[in-house]
Amino acid sequence: MNRSPVNPVGILGVGVAAPELRLAAAAVGAAWGAGGGKHTIALCDADEDTLTLAWSAAVGALGAAGVDGGALSGLWWGTARPPFAEGPSLAMLATALGLPASADGLLAAGSPHAGAEALVAAWDAIAAGHAGLALVVASDALVPGVGTAGEATTGAAAVALVLGPTADAANGSGPPARLAARTSRQLAVVDRYRGDAQDATADVYDGRLFREEVFLPLVTEAGRALAGTAGAIGAWSIGDGDGKLAGAAARALGGPLAGAPILAELGDTGAAAALLGAVPVLAEAGTVGVVAYGGGRATALAIEVSKPVPGAAGAVAALSRGRTVTYTEAVKARGQLVAMVDPVPMGVPPASAAFVRGALEMLALEGARCTSCGSISTPPSIHPRCAACGAPGLEVVALARRGRVETFVVNQTMPPPFQAPLPLIVLDLEDGARLMLQGAPADAERLAIGDPVELVLRRYAVERHVPVYGYKARLVASNAGDRVVAGAEGSGG
Repeated sequence: MNRSPVNPVGILGVGVAAPELRLAAAAVGAAWGAGGGKHTIALCDADEDTLTLAWSAAVGALGAAGVDGGALSGLWWGTARPPFAEGPSLAMLATALGLPASADGLLAAGSPHAGAEALVAAWDAIAAGHAGLALVVASDALVPGVGTAGEATTGAAAVALVLGPTADAANGSGPPARLAARTSRQLAVVDRYRGDAQDATADVYDGRLFREEVFLPLVTEAGRALAGTAGAIGAWSIGDGDGKLAGAAARALGGPLAGAPILAELGDTGAAAALLGAVPVLAEAGTVGVVAYGGGRATALAIEVSKPVPGAAGAVAALSRGRTVTYTEAVKARGQLVAMVDPVPMGVPPASAAFVRGALEMLALEGARCTSCGSISTPPSIHPRCAACGAPGLEVVALARRGRVETFVVNQTMPPPFQAPLPLIVLDLEDGARLMLQGAPADAERLAIGDPVELVLRRYAVERHVPVYGYKARLVASNAGDRVVAGAEGSGG
């Protein structure tokens, strides 16, 4: 089927994020009396998921591009497994990033191909003139079945791109890179899958047949069709389900595999994999071919880089730092090893109509500034008057995202789902507002009064199958070592 060429769209900035926990594939193999390989995989801690990873990468991309969330036309997000099977996943992420209520967008899900679907949809919206600046995020935190082959390969990460028209009306210069061409192929076949009411993703039925009859033929056909349209491809970034297939596909396409160090460090990152692997080559001029596969679909696209894309430099280094955990710690973090407890459920689902004002204030991180004395009260919904001078004139404002520790306490024992040691921190933000928030358990032993902290979006708990999100105070990189987020210098989301 012949199709008209697609209009190019520019890439203005990129951000990446990965959870801090790392599990050696060899540790997985040792737990089951088998080999595991030399690579590691990244996995989410109890307070992380695909939405918090998406937020971190998006903050990095917006900061790298010099764009505020309020200037975006919309958010296009692809994740195989959104936090709500049916619910406000996209709206929650958009609110946390400061997008306007009128923002457009899309949530693509259902397979690791979702990241490519989100990118293509945003691309088309800009090319058609329906969107100006667009934020595209691909993230995943898939949960493999215990004892499956995927347990040693399934990782977690996110990548975000700020897209815009190819011409900059302000100064006439072009973007550092552009989406130039794309092709797609599909085959109705069951590969990795997860049924209704299943928590974990199952392996493919037959790994050898999948490799020889599905993955390699479909991916290479899409890649060759792309090369026939876009011309010479300098390197290939290919989503990989088992750590071996991407290299074989790249060899068949006649080019090196981009992002191999990322794959060896993080594992298969699902919907994020193909775009994430391309990030290192966005730091230098050339053309990279990106091939995303999932659910029987392969989409190949060409990215032409004329100069380094802001946020791309240093991405590999930023993603390569993590904290090693044991196999037991990993399955606990994934919720596959749970203590027998009797938690008391909330009477009303969080973020429902009963909590709508408080939930929005929490996600958007809002305060109420007094028009008389300038003091900021938090949260706005419970302060009809200024907490400092009592004046009634208040305006809702976005809170600063950095501050310093005023005082804190570390709880050494906590009931599930909270993790001990858990810091509770009173902090003074850079805009003068005062908050009390949870801190990161990893910072518990090194916190000190006066330490600089940054606010990061995290999952506090899951109540009645509903994830509850809020911000935690985390030591900034200068005090806690380099963090696993790239492209976020000075940005606040």
